[in-house]
Amino acid sequence: MVNQVQKVDGSWQSCKSDSSGASNSGESSRESSRCSTPGPDADRADRLREKMRRRIESGDPWFSLEFFPPRTSSGAVNLISRFDRMGFGGPLFIDITWHPAGDPGSDKETSSMMIASTAVNYCGLESILHLTCCNQTKENITAHLSKAKRLGLKNIMALRGDPLGDSWEEEEGGFSYATDLVKHIRCEFDDYFDICVAGYPTGHPEADGYHADLKHLKEKVDAGADFVITQLFFRAETFLSFVKDCRAIGITCPILPGVFPIQGYQSLRQLVKLSKLEVPKEIMEVIEPIKDNDAAIRNYGIQQAVEMCKVLLDSGVVPGLHFFTLNREVATIQVLRQLGLWIEDPRRPLPWAISAHPKRKVEDVRPIFWASRPKSYIYRTQDWDEFPNGRWGNSSSPAFGELNDYYLFYLKSKCSKDALLQMWGEELTSEESVFEVFTNYITAQANLSGHKVMCLPWNDDPLAPETNLLKDELEKVNRRGILTINSQPNINGKPSSDPIVGWGPPGGYVFQKAYLEFFTSSENVTALLKVLRKYEPRVNYHIVNVQGKNLTNAHDMQPNAVTWGIFPGREIIQPTVVDPVSFMYWKDEAFALWIEQWAKLYEEESPSRMIIQYIHDNYYLVNLVDNDFPLDNCLWQVIDDMFDLLDAPPEPLQ
Repeated sequence: MVNQVQKVDGSWQSCKSDSSGASNSGESSRESSRCSTPGPDADRADRLREKMRRRIESGDPWFSLEFFPPRTSSGAVNLISRFDRMGFGGPLFIDITWHPAGDPGSDKETSSMMIASTAVNYCGLESILHLTCCNQTKENITAHLSKAKRLGLKNIMALRGDPLGDSWEEEEGGFSYATDLVKHIRCEFDDYFDICVAGYPTGHPEADGYHADLKHLKEKVDAGADFVITQLFFRAETFLSFVKDCRAIGITCPILPGVFPIQGYQSLRQLVKLSKLEVPKEIMEVIEPIKDNDAAIRNYGIQQAVEMCKVLLDSGVVPGLHFFTLNREVATIQVLRQLGLWIEDPRRPLPWAISAHPKRKVEDVRPIFWASRPKSYIYRTQDWDEFPNGRWGNSSSPAFGELNDYYLFYLKSKCSKDALLQMWGEELTSEESVFEVFTNYITAQANLSGHKVMCLPWNDDPLAPETNLLKDELEKVNRRGILTINSQPNINGKPSSDPIVGWGPPGGYVFQKAYLEFFTSSENVTALLKVLRKYEPRVNYHIVNVQGKNLTNAHDMQPNAVTWGIFPGREIIQPTVVDPVSFMYWKDEAFALWIEQWAKLYEEESPSRMIIQYIHDNYYLVNLVDNDFPLDNCLWQVIDDMFDLLDAPPEPLQ
């Protein structure tokens, strides 16, 4: 049961009293769209409207971002990558538009529903899903809302929507006004969803005048809307007058200005046509002479938006800014940087990427194996009803789902096949060719073809800052066939605010055991097992091949905490563990990536494909943990000793 938040004017009544489906995801340590571990009253605090209220009370302005669903599969992959990048700047939320002609409520990767769901579940972003009345019955709308709730979405922007033809046609059994849609959401889903509605600073083009449209907005708010986002405008005074008029008739909820940084002549004309707005003369006088110069128009648009936003923020009546991005990032980020709102806080709520699905709000511990593939981990645990909280516990039955759907847009590499071949080799000639790919990834050096290796099948991004601390050692071992896919340095009490290894609330200290995970040949493993005998019990190891042959000195059911933090007024948090049972689920995925992501780039029976297949079939996956974290990392010495043993001349026969 969620703590109910009453409307300021108390003017609406819910049709249902049961709110058991209320939103439950964790509160952000930065009050941004990124979620974090829950604190006291987390259910109530996590509501988007509550986040807004706290920011308004503190006088801390925010920003939010609007995107539209792409038309193609590759566009979906690119958009999700953009979510990840733009999420680092700290938006309070994002919203996804609804296009009736694009099957928006379906499971297609280009649908509004799937894009919004992916933003929440796999990118950890607080998200608003647009929903329109256009061409929908009441039953269709209810089904969409039920699906949104099931997928973890908890915010809706309720809109009438633009007609599919020249004029609005009423749908039999549907709604013709956003007010009716808001009432329906409240009636059927009580207080589960936070609801946003649209405002029009110059009046809706189809309304009977500006003041009549203000009354319609008041009706939407009275019906249960929590806040308003406006249509775009070009002068600050237009919005400020609109807010004044809204307050005068009793609209007390937050009203966010919709900001459109002009980025090109054609996009401006198209948006103005759709919104039926008139561009001020002083803006057109600047743009017309440079209409064929996209860079010049973008630079002008950035400065025009910055100047307008400064006036808005200085007014004292604007709590946050909502940006229409057109699925681009450069102009919006530049505006936000100049306003001082784009703040890339290096401190992470937890050491891994967090999902914003309400049911995962208590999750604060994961196996370290998926550190570079958090979306895959979320996918494989999506059917879990409960998540570990505080400690991993006995792992006898973690019940991970299978990962066979490598084609899903949020699991695919954001690089094209051609780009991957350029990085990983148009043609491989030996195992050493593969060693070179790994080494070039570690060093960020160009390969023989002049292309930098920016990703691997197990990591779709360049090296993390933390991994860079181990760069020299990683380069050395990869050159010799220790093909590393995951690692972390030992840390003994670094401040939680540390820009490289820090995570969690301020004022704490973080700790880590040195960890190394890699593929290597059976010959290396034979030598490694001999060497590891002299490092027990300091070093724990798990060694497994694709057939499941498992060699370990660890307890078969006992997880080993490898990251933990101590924070003021809180219990110890241990967010990553090395767990023997989940390692066996991870190994299936880790080995399969050789084939699914790499080998399939080449023709069947080609030498390149056969080399990758050989590694898949014959190499072992190894993880090593140095339990003595206050001392220098001994894992590099373990590897050196292994190579010394391999390089030593054979002992003479007696």
